[in-house]
Order: sequence, then structure tokens, then C-alpha cells
Amino acid sequence: MIIVLKAQATEQDAKHILNKIEQAGLKPLYMPGVERTVLGALGDERVLQKLHLENLPTVEEVKPILTKYKMVSRDVQAHDSVVRIGNVPVGGNRFTVIAGPCSVESEQQMLSVSEVVAKEGAVAIRGGAFKPRTSPYDFQGLGEEGLKLMSLARDMTGLPIVSEVMETSQVDMMVNYVDCLQIGARNMQNYGLLKAVGETGKPVLLKRGLSATIEELLLAAEYIYDAGNPNIILCERGIRTFETATRNTLDLNAVAVIKQKSHLPVLVDPSHGTGVRELVIPLSRAAAAVGADGIIVESHLNPSEALSDGHQALTGEMFAQLMQELKPFVEAAGRTL
Repeated sequence: MIIVLKAQATEQDAKHILNKIEQAGLKPLYMPGVERTVLGALGDERVLQKLHLENLPTVEEVKPILTKYKMVSRDVQAHDSVVRIGNVPVGGNRFTVIAGPCSVESEQQMLSVSEVVAKEGAVAIRGGAFKPRTSPYDFQGLGEEGLKLMSLARDMTGLPIVSEVMETSQVDMMVNYVDCLQIGARNMQNYGLLKAVGETGKPVLLKRGLSATIEELLLAAEYIYDAGNPNIILCERGIRTFETATRNTLDLNAVAVIKQKSHLPVLVDPSHGTGVRELVIPLSRAAAAVGADGIIVESHLNPSEALSDGHQALTGEMFAQLMQELKPFVEAAGRTL
């Protein structure tokens, strides 16, 4: 439930109501605004109704949250959230570009591609130290050594780093290295892992599952938020359909829908969404046009020798072209690169 207080309500009035909510066994939320203070109560609405908060002189309105996801909903927060990865804001007026290799392969590879994407305007670096591969015989990543190489790239460029965590046992180690924890598509509904990253307070990049609905993505985000972490960035990375011309079907509908339903920032991954490097630039332009808060793309200076997903990685020249072609679309959407 949402409890909207009257304009003259004080912070003490709000605390009094929050105490009543907590004493009733519900989870209280405190959301002070510029003109109004809004309170929330999560739990059994039948219990809340017995409190008759609408009768209090400081309460203007009490209304239910109808969606299954509560804290990530616009019913709770009307304005857009901005999540910071290190010193980089995701959301708001800037269009965020995160780039780097699919997998960290070597020091030379990681540092050279990071130098290129940083020079061309990327504001954060991605890279896989642990790789969830469909085949157990494919390259599985360098593990902690890969995280150390990513840290070197951060030191060299000054840009924050994003990398995927695959298991709860990796969380404690990874928070010591990365600025943002990525939850991959295959782990979107790994609820134990969602709770674990929620408890860290670190920014989380949550990718949509291969066959997940928009509501399921938002409910996965709710797990992270409910564990105490509001620093969540959603990512549309393509879903599995009957179409075989591309690796996945990039669902740009989802960006517009999520923007209506949730206050969380939304990125698009056109690399996994298409699986075809020649399609990454046009789909990146489309992501900017439809209202995405940024993109996360794969880049490799020698894709033919990449140990994973070389067919969808942009060369250095193509990444520079991407940044140039993005600019008018980003500006048309009222943002800046």
C-alpha cells in the first residue's frame, strides 16, 4: 500500500505512521519528496486495512499497489532512478555506453581493447571472468585472474568495470574487484544469487532471461531490491523465439514497456540480442530512439581470434563508427553521450 501524507505533515508524523506499520508486522518504506512525503507498507494488506491509516489527520490518501512487484514499480516511485557505477550515472540525461570483450583472455587483449573503447567514449568496461557457456568444452573464463586483469584496465583508463557473477560462492570475491555485478540471462531467476547480490549493496546489472516475460524480469529485480539493494539496472538482451536469422530476437518493445512500469534504468545489449556484429550499430541506434538509458556492447580488436562470441564483437573501427552514429539519435532523444 502507498500512504500519501498531506503537505503539512512533518517528519515526526511520518515516523509515527512508520512505527505503526512496523509494529503490525509489515515492511515500512519512507520516500520523502519535494512536495509530499510518501510512505509504503509491504505485506498482508488485510493487516494494513485494520490500522485505518486513512483516518489519521496527516494522511491524504491510502491506495493499493496493484502490481506483484512493489518497490521497482512506478506506483511507489514516479521519477526515474539513477544508479551510479563507480562515478558513472546510469539513467537521467546521459546515454551510457559500456563496452569491452565478451571474455577476458589475456592482459594484452584486455588492456588494448579497454584503451580503444575508453578513447572513443565508453564510460565503463565490461568483461567476462567467469563464462556460462552452453557447451562444457568451450572456454569458461580465467576466473579470479580475469578479474585482476580487469582491475588493471580500470587503473589504466579510470573507468569502472562490470563483470558477471555466476554463483553465490563467487559474490564475496567479486565485490572486492568489480564496480557492478552482472546477473546473466541464465541466472535471472536464480533467487539465491539475487538475494546474495542484493545484500552487497553493489550496483547490479540484471539481464532478462532467454524466455522471461517482462513481469518476471521485474519480479527478479524485486528480489534484489527486497534484499536491501535499490541499485539495479535492467538489461534487455534478446529473447528466444522461432526466428533463426539472428541469435536472439531483440525485444525493443520491452524497453518502452518497462519504462512505463518501472523507475529503474534500462540498458540494451545489441551484441547478444542479434549475435551479428553488422547489426549491432543499427540496433544501438534503435535502442537510443526507443528510450533506453544506454547500451552494453562487446568489442574485440581481433574478433576472429576471440575465445568466445567473436562473431558479435565490434572491431575498434566499428566501435568508433558506433559512437559517431549514435550521437544524433541520442540527441534526438533528449540525452547526451
